[in-house]
Formats: sequence, structure tokens, C-alpha cells
Amino acid sequence: MRTPEFWYRPAGAAALALAPLGALYGLAGRLRFAATRAERVGVPVVCVGNLVAGGAGKTPVALALAEALAARGTTVHFLTRGHGGTERGPLCADPAGHDAARVGDEALLLAAHAPTWVARDRVAGARAAATAGAGVVVMDDGFQNPHLAKDLSLVVVDGAVGFGNGHILPAGPLREPVARGLSRADAVVLMGEDRTGVAARVAPLPVLRARIEPAADAALRGQKVLAFAGIGRPEKFFATLDSLGAVLAERVAFADHHPYGAHEVAALLARAEALGAVPVTTAKDAVRLPAPARAKVRVLPVRAVWEDAGALGVLLDRLPAMGRA
Repeated sequence: MRTPEFWYRPAGAAALALAPLGALYGLAGRLRFAATRAERVGVPVVCVGNLVAGGAGKTPVALALAEALAARGTTVHFLTRGHGGTERGPLCADPAGHDAARVGDEALLLAAHAPTWVARDRVAGARAAATAGAGVVVMDDGFQNPHLAKDLSLVVVDGAVGFGNGHILPAGPLREPVARGLSRADAVVLMGEDRTGVAARVAPLPVLRARIEPAADAALRGQKVLAFAGIGRPEKFFATLDSLGAVLAERVAFADHHPYGAHEVAALLARAEALGAVPVTTAKDAVRLPAPARAKVRVLPVRAVWEDAGALGVLLDRLPAMGRA
């Protein structure tokens, strides 16, 4: 589903009409937590989640967090639901043998860096990781999952849009009321410039500031490109290309986790050729492209960069004893 534009505007008629459904969604979440006893799996679990549906930058933050943990000598395994894939798991994702249709796009991105477990049942997935030697499990998403106990929960917020119109799905982007979600968080990761007053709203929680930046010099300045993306907020990708000095001849937005078909990609490539432009997409989109097309599309990888790595270290110091690599 494409992110509705009204989610990130002041609440209007659409949001107000859908607000009763949002109230029911929020109630269901509260009851689910009240009826569930969270389980531990014998190793620390760090959750990288958010309060809105998609687009905050969880996966780059999970990768940056794992890098910080590995620097401490910790054996890190990732855990993800495998959104967009058919696999129920627990299964250790194999980038060479699995595709996004089976394990989801995030799993393939994570698995390029550390063992990654795909599991609809997060407790079973975390146990599989612990059995396989994980010293700490980093869970990409799952903040609203009540079954697995978390030792550290980071809520990622995009500073450009904050919590949107403040309404719960489907009236707005929120998965749960802001106050209730923040009550379970240990810190907020604020991505980019705080244009919506997030830092003041989440006080007194610690705020870790970070930014998304290209992982390598993409040499795109002055380059005419056709940009396409199927992520939570494609406009963030387009803005990054703008900041690099690329000339966007066309911007094509798809729904998050969009499954690209061969004919669809062929049409994009033909359109780029007609424009005299280079087709460019995200790393998350690239793993969903048909294999023959990947070599014909430029990929712009990104990474999360901490403004104060020391502040992150203070939080990591709170974790229980972790296994060493």
C-alpha cells in the first residue's frame, strides 16, 4: 500500500472519518500487550522499532547498531519478520540461496552483514539465534510485538515528519498512541533534522541523533537519472539524490516492499533510455528486482551515522553480559 498523503498533513476529513477504526486498532494493541507475558531467550535482545508504519530508517539503524555491538566483541545476529516474504521460519536467510519473495527485502540486506533469522514467531526466531551462537539479537522492527522480552528498545523517528497527523492506523501512520509507545522505549533515535519538535515531545527519554547518508561516493552530480523506489517514503530517496546533485528526469514511487515484475522493470529501463537517464534505486529495492535487471540499474546504498557515538555507548553499557565473537 502507498503511504496516504493525508497521514502527514494536519488531520482533515479523511483522518476524522477513519478515527473510530484507529481507536479500535489501538485498543486491540493494548489488549494484546495486557494478555501476553513476554518471554526471554537467554541472550540480550535489542529492538529497533518505530511508532509509525514504515519509512523511519529502522534497517540502517539496525545495521549501525550491530556495527557498534560487533566493535565491542559481541556476536550479533539479526531477527526480522521477513515482511513481504512467504517464509514463516525460523530460517537463517541466505543471500545466495534465498530471494526477497521468500524472506523479504530487509532480511537480505541484513544477512549481507550478519546471520539473520526470519521468523513470524519472534520468540522462536530469537531462540534459534541464541542456539546458533548469538551473543545479542538485534531485532529489526517488532516494537509492537508483545511476545519477546526486550532488553533495550530504540524507537526510530524521522525528524522531517515526526508522528504525522497524530492518528492511529488507518486514520494516520501511528501503530499505537505516542505516549503508550514511548513508555516502553529506552531511547529515541531521531533521524535527520528535527522539523516537527520530536525531541521536546519525547522528553525525558534520551535522544540519539543520527542521519542517513550515502554509503559511498555515487558520482551522480550532474548525472541525469530516472529514480524509482518502493519504500515507506520514496520522497526521502529522491531528496537524497537531489542533495547529491543528480538531475532527476523522472521520479517513480511504488508502495513499500513492492514486488517488481519483469515487464514492469523493462518498462522503467526503456523509459530511462528514452530520457537519456540512468535508472537509480535503493539497495532495498534492488534485491526485489528480477536478477537479469539488477546489473542495469544503479544502486544508491545508504547508512546511518551517529552524531554522538558516545551516547549510544552509554545505552549499550546497560545491556546484560553478552557473548563474545
